[in-house]
Amino acid sequence: MGTSKTDAFTDDQNKLAQLAKALGHPARVAIIDFLLKQQSCMCKDIVDELPLAQATISQHLRELKNTGLIQGTIEGNAVCYCLNPIAFEQIQAYCQAITQHLERLNKDCC
Repeated sequence: MGTSKTDAFTDDQNKLAQLAKALGHPARVAIIDFLLKQQSCMCKDIVDELPLAQATISQHLRELKNTGLIQGTIEGNAVCYCLNPIAFEQIQAYCQAITQHLERLNKDCC
């Protein structure tokens, strides 16, 4: 069996790419935006907020949860979601490294 193309990259590079891919859909960004305004919320709250079907929102929530951007706990028949700070700390550290690099660059580099 051959190796996957992702095997040529570090675990950190692969994880960051997965996080970026999960944020690559406007519905997922809208879900994150909604969660930013909440302490936590039930799936029904998100369905009421976004102009998408419940099944579609569930698919997006599953993708966000699978990549670790959000966390969920079961409360009775509902799932309560919140942001996962560890995932966003990884994104923040990467963006901060880029920003620091750009600040050191000569503004006429290209």
